[in-house]
Amino acid sequence: MTVRFVATPLAALVDLPVPRSGGLAADLLPAFLDPPGGETMLARLRDPRCLVVTTGQQPGLFTGPLYAVHKALSAAALAASLERQWNRPVVPVFWIAGDDHDFAEANHASWIGPDGQVVTHTLRARLPEAPLTPMYREPLGAEIEAAFEALGVAMPPSEYRDRTLEWLRRHYRPERTMSEAYGGALAELLAPLGVVCFDSTDVAVKRAAARYLLSALGQASRLDRELLLQNQQLRGAGKDPGIAVGDGATLVMLEGKLGRDRLVQDGAGLVTRRSGERFSPLDLENIAATAPERFSANVLLRPVIESALLPTVAYVGGPGELRYLELTPLIYRHLEVVRQSPVPRWSGILIEPRVDRVLEKFQASVDELMAPGQALEARLARTQLPREALGALEELRRALERGYGTLARAAVEIDPTMEKPVQSALHHALSGSQDIEKR
Repeated sequence: MTVRFVATPLAALVDLPVPRSGGLAADLLPAFLDPPGGETMLARLRDPRCLVVTTGQQPGLFTGPLYAVHKALSAAALAASLERQWNRPVVPVFWIAGDDHDFAEANHASWIGPDGQVVTHTLRARLPEAPLTPMYREPLGAEIEAAFEALGVAMPPSEYRDRTLEWLRRHYRPERTMSEAYGGALAELLAPLGVVCFDSTDVAVKRAAARYLLSALGQASRLDRELLLQNQQLRGAGKDPGIAVGDGATLVMLEGKLGRDRLVQDGAGLVTRRSGERFSPLDLENIAATAPERFSANVLLRPVIESALLPTVAYVGGPGELRYLELTPLIYRHLEVVRQSPVPRWSGILIEPRVDRVLEKFQASVDELMAPGQALEARLARTQLPREALGALEELRRALERGYGTLARAAVEIDPTMEKPVQSALHHALSGSQDIEKR
């Protein structure tokens, strides 16, 4: 079956990526996952002229939402195009955000069942008072077996069924963390497409990122102030970044007594928002030197860290990411990091042949089909009504308006307060005729 692809129109022009100085620090190479057949990709990364196109996602059950794969495909396509234009290696890299602690987003997966309905399975819930454990420390546990049982029941027999289950079982094992399982499964899936996965929680990555995180903490007041101003300007222009700023919170997270916690300014020091642990600047410098794995960046700082550590020329993101990335240029500037171009991920609609035939039959467009409400259905239904029925409905509306108009004029002469009740009765009567037409 051949399907037609209709691309989502871009809301605005995209800045094209430009080359930058290439080369990757050798001590970061172990952070790249090495699936079977990945040797060629790793060899390309060692090339001193190599550049990268990045994308990424927080870990999730059974590789998470499908758009994560769409992001990887988009990065691969862009990297291939840039490599041809620039005549130098450009590698697509998928950033595994294993620091993420939102278990409510990671603990479930949805798929289409045998009856065509969406099935959702949840691994388990995390108690509200429990520590916010990052996904690179969160074990899957024995509950993963029930998830596989539910998935196996839902998948109809096909040439792909057993291979898919075997692939997932190789990685989603009880003793593995959510991040390990996610990264391993994605690395194997994406390797044939030339996409390499990057473990952002590797100790070498943490060490390399520490100085940028400390710099962001040292400039926390100024960054907070300027981000608030930038947020207000964007909102004034009708753009909602979709993220809160200007509340004294820094761009840095720290693992403390209650898990991954946001550092918030408090006088001359900082305090973790959830657990209330207090740290001086010297305390934080000591942690960065001895236990850098406890630090991580929030969503606004993460792409800056990514560009500081990797020779990335573009980041492929979804609509929500592109909105909040408009806040970030000032962070790059203050941390003296080259900013990569934000690029929309692949997005569109797949139109099946039978749907195309229906659209052609009724001379309808895809835009009409996707419009909110039921405007297309109403238009098509109206064309199927007998001419005499349409005429009768129109005549009924005109008669109601004439009759109630005469009634309103007479009523107002008797009592001016009767105008609104008569108008209300007219609207009610017209609504009745519209209900008949809809039915």
